[in-house]
Amino acid sequence: MDLVSDPLSIALLVALLATTGLVAGLIAGLLGVGGGIVLVPVLEYALRFAGFPKEWCMHVAVATSLATIIPTAIASSRAHNLRGGIDWEIVKAWAPGMIFGGLVGSVLAAQASDVVLTGVFGFVAALVAAKMFLPLDHVRLAPQVPRGLPGNLLAASIGGVSSMMGIGGGTLSVPAMTLTGGPIHSAVGTAAFFGLLLAIPGTIGYLLATPDVVLPGLTVGFVSFAALAVIAPMSMMTAPFGARLAHSLERRTLSRIFGAFLCIVALRMLIRTFQ
Repeated sequence: MDLVSDPLSIALLVALLATTGLVAGLIAGLLGVGGGIVLVPVLEYALRFAGFPKEWCMHVAVATSLATIIPTAIASSRAHNLRGGIDWEIVKAWAPGMIFGGLVGSVLAAQASDVVLTGVFGFVAALVAAKMFLPLDHVRLAPQVPRGLPGNLLAASIGGVSSMMGIGGGTLSVPAMTLTGGPIHSAVGTAAFFGLLLAIPGTIGYLLATPDVVLPGLTVGFVSFAALAVIAPMSMMTAPFGARLAHSLERRTLSRIFGAFLCIVALRMLIRTFQ
């Protein structure tokens, strides 16, 4: 199994990963949807370019993306917390379910085929894109964010699907909180912390996974530490900046632009699923 080795290809690969990390960190802090929604499709392409075995590229992309969420979520959460943007009561209510779901999701993903992973990613990305395009800012499905058993079941579902996709919980927890009465800025900040809660157990699950081939490039389980070393510092740099912008910019236009990007990503993943 030969990875790219010529200097130009390596430089292009590093530049692609570094740029993606910068963008992912900015989006993680700004929209609260998790930088993984950007990282996974680009990382999957980069791994193919680097020469990873095709059937495992999606697994490594998802696992490595989830690992990068740990430092990114720490940086983003600190920035949001300084502005009072984290609802710690909801964090305490949802934490058990989010942690459990993050671990279970990684275990299930490690056993799934790449077709299943691309299908899950494409379907959820399409739903998130629709949410961003539709005028649902004032829609409420419940008067307040659920707590207790209902809240933990919802959190476990969010954590499980997010872990299988390699994304922060914000992609699903922000809509869940805003549709049940949570204010948007508080939802974004709280979601950043949820990303940390699900990424830690999820990453542990991916590190302990045992693929039936030896994967190259300093890969442990399904986590590529080579890619992680490039992406994580970049995303940590821009996550606090995105968090600051989140409290001052018009979100509707940004949501539509990001929704258009997600439509492209979802279409690509779904085409791969059904090819």
